[in-house]
Amino acid sequence: MDPLGIEGAWCHTPRVHTDPRGAFHEAFRAADLPHGFDLAQVNSSVSLRGVLRGVHFADVPPGQAKYVMCAYGSVMDVVVDLRAGSPTFGRWEAVPLDDQAHRAVLIAEGLGHAFMALSERATVVYLCSRPYNPAREHGVHPLDPDLGIAWPGDVEPVLSDKDATAPTLQAALAAGLLPDYDACLRFYTTPH
Repeated sequence: MDPLGIEGAWCHTPRVHTDPRGAFHEAFRAADLPHGFDLAQVNSSVSLRGVLRGVHFADVPPGQAKYVMCAYGSVMDVVVDLRAGSPTFGRWEAVPLDDQAHRAVLIAEGLGHAFMALSERATVVYLCSRPYNPAREHGVHPLDPDLGIAWPGDVEPVLSDKDATAPTLQAALAAGLLPDYDACLRFYTTPH
């Protein structure tokens, strides 16, 4: 896996084998991951063009690491460093995910995740290290100008009510909602 510019985020571009019947690739291999990952839940979302989901994150500990891929269509997948005290706090990085290159993104606990559907329909599959726990889940507004995520200008964003009312990065920081960078580093090195 190739590290992204944010510590705790990696991109996997699989080797796709094609023949006259179609194609095959290994979408996930736990032994190759650079970050511990116990698979606890698999989610799948279907989104229409412009649907913008995120920026979502969970309390650390225990957090929720994610391995994200687009099984159908295409999305702009975004990782955001929401760990207070991190050298890259507030920084984001985008990776195109689609059903052609079959790239996947591994996101460590404490990082934020969002994506926008670029195709008319997109199916995103998330492998999660912990089950969904609504009491520990939070969000930051994906259109926060302080984050400055460069969403495609030719696609009108469609947000859920929850994402549309999420706090800005600075409001989440002031409210103590964001994961602490040092606590995340300790969590990454502690067996669980």
